[in-house]
Amino acid sequence: SKLQSDLDMNFSSFIETYSEDMKSRLKENTWQTKEHIIRTKIIPYFGNRKINEIQPKDIIAWQNEMMNQKDKNGKKYSPTYLKTLHNQLSAIFNHAVRYYKLSENPARTVGNMGSEKGIEMKCWTREEYLKFSEYMMDDPGGYYYFQMLYWCGLREGEALALTISDFDFAKKTVSITKTFQHLKGKDVITEPKTPKSNRIVEMPEFLVEEIQYYIEKLYGPKPDDRLFPLSKSYLYRKMEQGSKTMGLQRIRV
Repeated sequence: SKLQSDLDMNFSSFIETYSEDMKSRLKENTWQTKEHIIRTKIIPYFGNRKINEIQPKDIIAWQNEMMNQKDKNGKKYSPTYLKTLHNQLSAIFNHAVRYYKLSENPARTVGNMGSEKGIEMKCWTREEYLKFSEYMMDDPGGYYYFQMLYWCGLREGEALALTISDFDFAKKTVSITKTFQHLKGKDVITEPKTPKSNRIVEMPEFLVEEIQYYIEKLYGPKPDDRLFPLSKSYLYRKMEQGSKTMGLQRIRV
């Protein structure tokens, strides 16, 4: 059936075709996110149904089920997450319409659930960050990592991927050309989140001096060694502990 692009197949079988078509075109972490949603939220509902027999009423029933489900903390899914779930389902049907002659996308007919509007992002003021940085001073690696995040506006993975060769101390800049992720039990360095994420960031003079001091204290560092060999779980834990100790609101890393 797959060889003949016969859509009189069940949804699970088409997902195999979809995976073969799309996996190599996406970044590994992007595909893992997509695959997790397909495996846990979509296939359990549509897996045994023929893809060319799925109707808008079936999409509505699935949406209702997703809107009533709860996460591990007992809370219903956020509007932004519900929108993400629907977008992933619609993308599968779009692929079938565009390349395998499915007559229509029933998910598009129904329309989205959820909302694009995200939860308001909590931020620290300069004074609040300085209180947190005071807590981190006993942990040089973590302290200088958070310094790079706050004063240079880096994403967490971008800062974790930094190497000595990324810095131009004469020009007081740092080049952002990669990001760090832990995927399937392995540390992986990939391209930044978007093409525009490749950039050169100016550093305040005091931070240039701090990073130079930090590098001088490292034992035999190589130009391409990660400057902050830390894990995201460790950083989240320090953020949690530091916020609680210093009386600060917990924010996203």
